[in-house]
Amino acid sequence: MKPVLAVLLLIFSISLLSQIPPPDSSVALSPAADTIVIIGTGDIMLGTNYPDTAYLPPGGSCVPLLEEVAPLLRSADVTFGNLEGVFCAEGGTPKKCRDTLNCYVFRMPDEYITCIADAGFDVLSVANNHVNDFGYEGRFSTARVIREAGIAFAGFTDHPYALFDRAGLTFGFAAFAPHTGTLDLKDYQGAAEITRMLDSIADIVLISFHGGAEGRDHEHVTREDEEFFGYNRGNVYRFAHTVIDAGADVVFGHGPHVTRAIELYRDRLICYSLGNLATYRRFNLSGPNGIAPVVKVRTTIDGTFIDGEIVPVYQSTGGGTFIDPGKRVIKKLQILTEMDFPERNISIGDDGRIRKLN
Repeated sequence: MKPVLAVLLLIFSISLLSQIPPPDSSVALSPAADTIVIIGTGDIMLGTNYPDTAYLPPGGSCVPLLEEVAPLLRSADVTFGNLEGVFCAEGGTPKKCRDTLNCYVFRMPDEYITCIADAGFDVLSVANNHVNDFGYEGRFSTARVIREAGIAFAGFTDHPYALFDRAGLTFGFAAFAPHTGTLDLKDYQGAAEITRMLDSIADIVLISFHGGAEGRDHEHVTREDEEFFGYNRGNVYRFAHTVIDAGADVVFGHGPHVTRAIELYRDRLICYSLGNLATYRRFNLSGPNGIAPVVKVRTTIDGTFIDGEIVPVYQSTGGGTFIDPGKRVIKKLQILTEMDFPERNISIGDDGRIRKLN
């Protein structure tokens, strides 16, 4: 493990462990049920006031963007998403761009965190390629806004993981990406060490990654290192298997902005890319970029996969995420999973149900 990462782990572990009550404590948690429901979603960027407020939703309100899917998102014990941008109402140093009109730099108004919280999100990844859009001040402000909203988050090098309680259980969460300021996805051994530590503390461990190439030409899991614009964005297949071997129970991926296959490995579910959930303007939403799965996973209280459900959604070009009556992403996942994992031990029904085959 890298020396800096080892020091971070030691500091955070001591801090967190000191807050965990002993087994005979009167506040010790006991499982409320023998099954847990976890929802995973893709990228969230509810509009940016940079380079112009014209990129914010009509009237400056983010409420309509998640309104239809909020009841679904609130139907789980834990709901996860990837925050694709920063909260930094003022200040920060924007990423340099030659052409600001074609510059993808995202800064959401601080109050937009309310729309995310009200939609039911319990935990967010901040590890992605937009984490540095407004420099260190942007990262610091984002952490403050999320923390004040009572949402767990992880992915910054100085906030590598989180512990939070839901449904009578303790959940551990860590997020990784191959970008500056984030936990390094390509440090597979370091990722395994963090996962192993979380597994020793938490009942269920959730791991998120932002990796792989982007766009409709990159829908497949190659099982190799993937490059995008000359930059190595990691081997997501190796990463997912590594963290499950180390104790992860569910792995949620994002980064390609399109849907990728799902896999069951050692009775743990891996979603290789959950696409775009709610990305207002500044995102290509044509074809496969505009449809996405909301994946509902049911596990035992030790994280073992029981079954799941894919709820198909799509984004309107006018703004907002809606349940897709055409169920397009279900068919897409059936095809991709059969192609990329012919040895698969799960099936995806036309109704979106995910079942074990053996």
